Amino acid sequence: MAALLLLSPGLAQAYIGPGLGLGALAVIGGILLSILIAVFALVWYPLKRARARRRARQQDDNAGH
Repeated sequence: MAALLLLSPGLAQAYIGPGLGLGALAVIGGILLSILIAVFALVWYPLKRARARRRARQQDDNAGH
């Protein structure tokens, strides 16, 4: 019974200082921002290429007339 009491988690007496706390928040924010930028890039660059192709076709059509 004593072993079970010793192995069970109790109240954690831990302190996270301001440096570690802000560092952890910065890491979490950086990970979230990098995911957001990756999703934006996956959407934006194909749209940008499609728009450039459409403009090039329009210029070719206008040059032919």
